[in-house]
Amino acid sequence: MQVPVSRPKLSAEEIANVNQALRENAVSGVFGEFLGRFETEFAAFCDARYAVSCSNGTTALHLALAAAGVKEGDEVLVSTLTNMASFFAVLYCGAKPIPVDIDLDTLTMDPADLARKITPKSRAVMVVHLFGHPTDMDPVNEIARAHNLLVFEDCAEAHGATYKGKKVGSLSHASGFSFFANKVLSTGEGGMVTTDDPKVAAKARSLKALAFGASNKFMHEDIGYNYRMTNLQAAIGCGQMQRADELVERRREIARFYGDALAGYADHLALPIEKPWAKSVYWMYHLVLKDHLAPHRAAIMADLKAVGVETREGFIPYNLQEIFLKRGWTREQDCPNANKVAYSSFYLPTGPDISAAELDYVAEKFKRILDRFIR
Repeated sequence: MQVPVSRPKLSAEEIANVNQALRENAVSGVFGEFLGRFETEFAAFCDARYAVSCSNGTTALHLALAAAGVKEGDEVLVSTLTNMASFFAVLYCGAKPIPVDIDLDTLTMDPADLARKITPKSRAVMVVHLFGHPTDMDPVNEIARAHNLLVFEDCAEAHGATYKGKKVGSLSHASGFSFFANKVLSTGEGGMVTTDDPKVAAKARSLKALAFGASNKFMHEDIGYNYRMTNLQAAIGCGQMQRADELVERRREIARFYGDALAGYADHLALPIEKPWAKSVYWMYHLVLKDHLAPHRAAIMADLKAVGVETREGFIPYNLQEIFLKRGWTREQDCPNANKVAYSSFYLPTGPDISAAELDYVAEKFKRILDRFIR
């Protein structure tokens, strides 16, 4: 049996929508009924006033920051354990990212470390709702208000997650989502900015489409970007929206299965948790090998691959990235909690269309491999 780490789950609805767009020749990012519909439906899904579609999650974060006025000379405090797209978006604005350490329970931003790292140049905070679990937003927002900082959410892995009953994507000044093929909701590639600020929404909408002029199209209003989503992608997104709650619940079902199957290995694995104030969507079932098993991560993953189970290493934090260390922009010791996780974590197959038989197979093989290393 071969079990991939993730496969998108598409339905007849997505196929019908794409075929309609093709029949109408509405294949670009300029026109087509699905673009506006997807934005409206996704904004409602996130309890946000506005949603602006774009080409991917990285450009969504860049647009959110740029539209809110983050610029050269600003410092943006970013949760260090993340896909580096979070940091790249800050760098695209000419700003300086400052890595903030993580809470070891949720692997999201540690508010205490955030407070320690604020300087007179601090302009904004970017939290990352990592692996589908929301950040503890109340202390982050309280610290931000005290220092007059903007707050942004990287929601690439957290569609539908909630914090104290409120949807991620509605908890800050602006947020960025990804619709890559392995995300909770997918359009293959694609992204979305959500915000309640009409000025940020309008600016993001202009910047994503080359900042064309309002009265004279080719008299540009700013240095814009070509970050448009296509109507074909939006057609897929509209189909996904019809089953959004189902797709979220499927990830939670998979997490419950793995949690039950691996409950006897609590002395050896740190399994994902869900805080009482959170609803996690478990984008990927990410686990951390405890100290005695951590040195064997590569071997454990290789053994899983040998029996057909695909896995992925966890992210390497900003403060351990060689490209930034060589530039002198960060130091390894800046985020000790993240360092503990960096080379000891990976995730198991968590795609929404994984079958019961595949889940049983993954759990059985994984436990047998663990037993060999534990003895």
